[in-house]
Amino acid sequence: MNKQEALRLIEEIALFGKGEKGITRLAFSESDIQARNYIIKLVQAMGLLVRVDGAGNIIARLEGSDPERAVVMTGSHLDTVPEGGKYDGTLGVVAAIQAVKELQTRGTLAHPVEIVIFAAEESSRFGLATFGSKAMTGQLHVHTLSRLKDENNITFKEVIEQQGLSVASVKQAARSAKTIKSFIELHIEQGRILERQKNSIGIVDSIAAPTRCKITVDGVAAHSGTTPMDERQDALVSAAMIVLAVQEIALAQSHYGTVATVGALKVQPGAVNVVPGRAEMWVDIRGIDHDSIIATMQELKDAISAIADAQETPVSIEVTSAEKPVAMDEEMAELIESICRDKKIACQRLHSGAGHDAMNLAHVAPSGLILIPCKDGVSHNPEEAVAEADIMTGIEVLTEVLYQLAR
Repeated sequence: MNKQEALRLIEEIALFGKGEKGITRLAFSESDIQARNYIIKLVQAMGLLVRVDGAGNIIARLEGSDPERAVVMTGSHLDTVPEGGKYDGTLGVVAAIQAVKELQTRGTLAHPVEIVIFAAEESSRFGLATFGSKAMTGQLHVHTLSRLKDENNITFKEVIEQQGLSVASVKQAARSAKTIKSFIELHIEQGRILERQKNSIGIVDSIAAPTRCKITVDGVAAHSGTTPMDERQDALVSAAMIVLAVQEIALAQSHYGTVATVGALKVQPGAVNVVPGRAEMWVDIRGIDHDSIIATMQELKDAISAIADAQETPVSIEVTSAEKPVAMDEEMAELIESICRDKKIACQRLHSGAGHDAMNLAHVAPSGLILIPCKDGVSHNPEEAVAEADIMTGIEVLTEVLYQLAR
C-alpha cells in the first residue's frame, strides 16, 4: 500500500469546501458535487465499473470471478458538517480506494467488491442523517423529502432533482439483501477511548442511534423597555429552561451511556430591544440502551409540558428521527479481531456513540465498523487530526478483511 498516495488523496479531497475555518462540504452542495466528481474520475481510472444509483450513492465495482455472487461492500461518505475536519468520512473513502487497489494486485477474487460513497451522511444541511445508506437499504421514508429544508428554505426534494434524481429514483436505489454479502466501514473514532488505551484499532460491537426533535416555543414578542418582567411571555426564557432540562435529564440517564445535546437554537425576531416571540431548538438524544432513550424522551416531554404551563408559552415537539441502536455482526468482529491478533496490532472492542452508514447496512447484511484513534477525540472540528501510522494500520486491516471476505 502506498502511504504517500493515501495521505495525498486525503489532502486533495480536503481542498473541496476548504475555508478559513475547516471544511464545509454540505450534502449536495457545489463543493460536495466537486468532490464526488473527483472521486468518480479517480475510480474510473482504476478500471472499476462506476455508476451512481437513484439516491446519488457512487458505486465503484471490482468484478469477481462470478458476477452473480453477493458483493463485499466497503465505503463511507464525503459530505461534512459546517467547518468540519478532513478525516470524518473521507478516511473511509480513501481507505476503501487504497484497499481495492491492493486487492487488484492479488488476482481475481471470487466475490465482487464494491466501494460505495454514500450520499448525504451528515444531518447538518437537512436534519436527515445517512440518507444514502437508508435509501440503499430501503429504510428511507421518501415522503419526508419534501418537508425537509435547509437554512435557505430549499427542500431536500428540490436538491436531489437538481442532480437528476427524484423521489422515484430514490426508491429504486434499494438493494436486495441477497445481493450484499457483507459491509465493512473504516472511520475515525470521534472519541478518546482508543487514544487513552493506546490501541490502534477499535472493533465496534454496537452503534448508538439518534433520536432527534425540533422544539418550538411560542411566546409573545414585545417591547423590551415597556413590558414589565412579570407580564412577559418570553420564548427564549422558556427555551433556556428547556436546555437546562435536557442537560439534567441526560445526566440522570448517563449511567446507561445516553447523551443529549441542544445543538442549534434560533430566536425570533432576534432584536436586542424585543422580547423574543419564538424560539426553535434542535435536540439530539443518543445511546446504546433503547429503553433509556425512550425514558429520556418521555422525561423531556414531561419537563417541557411543565415549563410551557408555568411560563404560559405553548411548546410543540416534532420528532424528526427515532432510530434504534444497532448491533454489529459478531462473526465480522471476530474476523477483524483475528486479523489484528495475527498482525500483532493492539485492538479492543467498543461501542460507537456516533452514527454511521454501517448501522443501516447492518439491517440487510453482516456488517462491521473499524475505528482508528483521532487526536484528543476531536471531530466535527477543524482541529480533527489522525496519526499517519494509524491511517495506514486502518487501511491494512480493512484490506485484509475485504480479502478474507471476497476470496
